[in-house]
Amino acid sequence: MVTGELRSKIDGLWEIFWTGGLTNPLDVIEQMTYLMFIHDLDDADNLRAKEAAMLALPYESIFAENVQIGDRTIDGSQLKWSVFHDFPASKMFNTVQEWVFPFIKNLHGDKESAYSKYMGDAIFKVPTPLMLDKIVTAMDGIYEQMAQLKATDTRGDVYEYLLSKIATAGVNGQFRTPRHIIRMMVDLMEPRADEIVCDPACGTSGFLVAVSDYLKENRKQEVFFNRQNKEHYMNHMFHGYDMDRTMLRIGAMNMMTHGVDNPFIEYRDSLSDQNPDHEKYTLILANPPFKGSLDADIVSTDLLKVCKTKKTELLFLALFLRMLKVGGRCACIVPDGVLFGSSTAHKAIRKELIENNRLEAVISMPSGVFKPYAGVSTAILIFTKTGHGGTDKVWFYDMKADGFSLDDKRSETKENDIPDIITRFHALDAEQDQKRTDQSFFVPKDEIVANDFDLSINKYKQTEYKAVEYPPTSEIMAQLDELEMEIGAEMAALRELLGL
Repeated sequence: MVTGELRSKIDGLWEIFWTGGLTNPLDVIEQMTYLMFIHDLDDADNLRAKEAAMLALPYESIFAENVQIGDRTIDGSQLKWSVFHDFPASKMFNTVQEWVFPFIKNLHGDKESAYSKYMGDAIFKVPTPLMLDKIVTAMDGIYEQMAQLKATDTRGDVYEYLLSKIATAGVNGQFRTPRHIIRMMVDLMEPRADEIVCDPACGTSGFLVAVSDYLKENRKQEVFFNRQNKEHYMNHMFHGYDMDRTMLRIGAMNMMTHGVDNPFIEYRDSLSDQNPDHEKYTLILANPPFKGSLDADIVSTDLLKVCKTKKTELLFLALFLRMLKVGGRCACIVPDGVLFGSSTAHKAIRKELIENNRLEAVISMPSGVFKPYAGVSTAILIFTKTGHGGTDKVWFYDMKADGFSLDDKRSETKENDIPDIITRFHALDAEQDQKRTDQSFFVPKDEIVANDFDLSINKYKQTEYKAVEYPPTSEIMAQLDELEMEIGAEMAALRELLGL
């Protein structure tokens, strides 16, 4: 969430682009993304060099002494943000346009990689040296401010805020899932070193990046000190699809900045027949778009067999089941309507999850989680594909706070249920005795089936009413008479003061 001084700095950066003649909002976002990537590439290279030194491992910087740009060989250090940002405006402009930009476009050796695919048509559009100098100075200020705030996902925050400025967020579904919600979902699923992870509506690859970070923090030895696991992590673990090339370009850069060499990030309408994936993934993490209806003619026919509908939120659930391997797991965000909708399609997808697979948890989130971009109430569904049932009971949790205020400001608060959710989910045996009046509890499958597969927590949660004792009516009336006398005395004194 962008607030205060950081917001002012980003507004100032936007103004530089606008007054410099770059007025298409998507162009602004793309150019900012490229420049952020160049900045982060410098930081990431320095970090990896330090890590290699600590582990006594060899490391060759991407900014090696001699870098080949076309038919020229140049000193690689001049391509680093920390070096060229001190150049005079004209020299900086020439360096970025003629050397740095061609360098990042061809950074990945594999021409078939996601990075190469989406950077191939990237164009440097900043028109003048003076404008670039102002942009670089402004971005240095933004990064300095972010460092003071101890926040790391600068690119995501800036991108989210820009989308809100151009009023597309919440209309075309391109606002990001909050980082802390993504991280909670990843922590709930505890990814393993051998996972094959997919987000069929990946956007800027937030879920994939979070899985990468989780493995670095929790399974570093297992992933990075095992040749086979590391090769899998770099080249085969991460898969993401989207229908927006700008998103895909940002996603590919995001993954590369986070140390994943070759993620499979591709332009694809996941719901259409152009998506051939069946039983391919072991873990799906997603917040698919809830954009309402779509043309049923383009939807894959096998999804319509599960639930005949035009609603994307239902079709994506059918898609997740199709894409998962048997034993594969999914954590996804759905609008509340999915939980209790009474249409045939709503009931059909819930029945599929409960009767033919293993639905494990329904975590209801408060409606303010996606503010200021959307006020819709949502929930997280966690399930395992079995193909033959396995749901005995479903764990429900009523999240009331996520560590931020539930208004448009989304300020940090002390109230936060997320640590409790993670702790309880990983110790479900201890939840057996929870009562329906508690914040979390189990509901047996038979009861859910009897309620038309309704998964809304309010259907099962019991409210505990406490008796409140009031004083007798005579005592209340005596108090009112006393108050009336006091008011009369005060009014008389006021009239006397006013000479009335």
